[in-house]
Amino acid sequence: MSKILQMYEQVGPEAFSNLIGETAPYFSTIAPVFHDLRPGLAEVSFAKRKEVLNHLGTVHAIALCNAAELAAGTMCDASVGDGLRWIPRGMTVEYLAKADGDVRTVADGSTIDWNTPGDVVVPVKAWVANKLVFRAEITMYISKS
Repeated sequence: MSKILQMYEQVGPEAFSNLIGETAPYFSTIAPVFHDLRPGLAEVSFAKRKEVLNHLGTVHAIALCNAAELAAGTMCDASVGDGLRWIPRGMTVEYLAKADGDVRTVADGSTIDWNTPGDVVVPVKAWVANKLVFRAEITMYISKS
């Protein structure tokens, strides 16, 4: 079991959400709240608040990217097999609608083979209420540690 997943299970979602910002301070800018983390899935949300808004009063594109990278990265860490590690290699994003409220982000790697080194593409989606506002594909490179 990965250290990230072990920490999540030991301290619970609320404490883990606070700790992740201490481990990787740039993620604290969105004040993430974890709802689920397990092999093949991560769900993170963050509130619409002044610190994540653009000049139009909607959630800034980089805040959406930050949430996508956080969800995908923690999910990868929880998913890779023993003796393997991951690193992001690239990210393609689509902004589908204005993010005008609290954001829920889901990285779904349930169909990915996490035990084979090489590139994998992690799909990430973000919603405001039931409206899909953002989609990303993050290429992760899996290698032996």
